[in-house]
Amino acid sequence: MAPAAFGVLRSFAVPNASEIAGAIVNRSLGVVNLSGFFIGLVVLLSGLVLRSSSSRTLSLVLQSISLLILAIATGVGHWVIAARIQALRAASQLRIDQLAADDPTKVAFDSLHGYSVQALGIAMIAALVAILVIVRSIKN
Repeated sequence: MAPAAFGVLRSFAVPNASEIAGAIVNRSLGVVNLSGFFIGLVVLLSGLVLRSSSSRTLSLVLQSISLLILAIATGVGHWVIAARIQALRAASQLRIDQLAADDPTKVAFDSLHGYSVQALGIAMIAALVAILVIVRSIKN
């Protein structure tokens, strides 16, 4: 989504295109992260409460670990990484894309952006594993 938002706004030569696209992506990621966090916790707790005594232990453990990773990754993405990115933006005199590549604020922003991408990737993989385990356990 981020490349699309940046590309569309820049193609129309919108003033502050990067800042606007960043705000769109930030808000969208907030929804994704919060949804992943709460869905992960709800499904995790539901699986633990509603599991049958005959459920496979390995499947339950793998499902639980995957859902816990999903919740942690999205929670960290939202309440730690995104919060720090927002604080950097607020403290900066200039927009992030106007800073020199070696500016400490820009370096910190780029690092946090990388962590954000990694956290979301981990969350997506964990969600996929959890879905596959849940579907497999329903079939059996």
